[in-house]
Amino acid sequence: MRAIYILWLRELKRYTRSRAQIVASLGQPLLYLLVLGFGLGPVFQRAGNGSYFQFVAPGVVGMSVLFSSIFSGLGILWDRQFGFLKETMVAPVPRIQIMIGRTLGGSTVAVMQGLLVTVVCVLAGFRPVSYYTIPIALGFMVLIALLFAALGMAIGSGLQDMQGFQLIMNFLVMPIYFLSGALFPLAGLPKLLTIVTALDPLSYGIDGMRSFLLGRSVFGAFTDLLVMAVVGSVLMVFGAWRFTKIEI
Repeated sequence: MRAIYILWLRELKRYTRSRAQIVASLGQPLLYLLVLGFGLGPVFQRAGNGSYFQFVAPGVVGMSVLFSSIFSGLGILWDRQFGFLKETMVAPVPRIQIMIGRTLGGSTVAVMQGLLVTVVCVLAGFRPVSYYTIPIALGFMVLIALLFAALGMAIGSGLQDMQGFQLIMNFLVMPIYFLSGALFPLAGLPKLLTIVTALDPLSYGIDGMRSFLLGRSVFGAFTDLLVMAVVGSVLMVFGAWRFTKIEI
């Protein structure tokens, strides 16, 4: 357990000691929030769907958590390059504890960034149906972070260079985000697109946040919670198995 705590704390220190990283992590969410939120607002409102800014804010929060958590797997490649991974792996600690510590650290950082984006959204004009629902939405942020941090660890464990990681992430992360319903409503889509979005686990995380923050849901809050919990558990097991097979 001590190894889990040390690795978790290491990830937090790596993030919090870099103010530039904190500011930079807000750049892309702010771009989506302000440009799309206000730019497409009139079109969305004329379609009878209300405020697009209100709609897209939970999706932008989900994007921030997704990107930060899944790219935490990139840390494995950095540690391999600079020798820290070898030092960690030869320590008399079960590899599963190392994987859990790194995953929890990456997830915590992702949730912190999600909370920062949430604060920015509120300052920019986002208004949930009740501020008491924000802690429940935070639970879905945690599930998103754990799920995709485990996926990032699984992918990072099987790669030897950063170019390969970036290539896989570009073909994986962007489709996951754009097909999650973060930027458009999932209701009334063509049948094929409906099936694809239903297979995207991020769809359920963002839908869960919207169900409590906005009082609107496509799948239902219980279904969102169940799918996120099941898929997250499967990916945690898969990520742990991949990490035990890592070559240093």
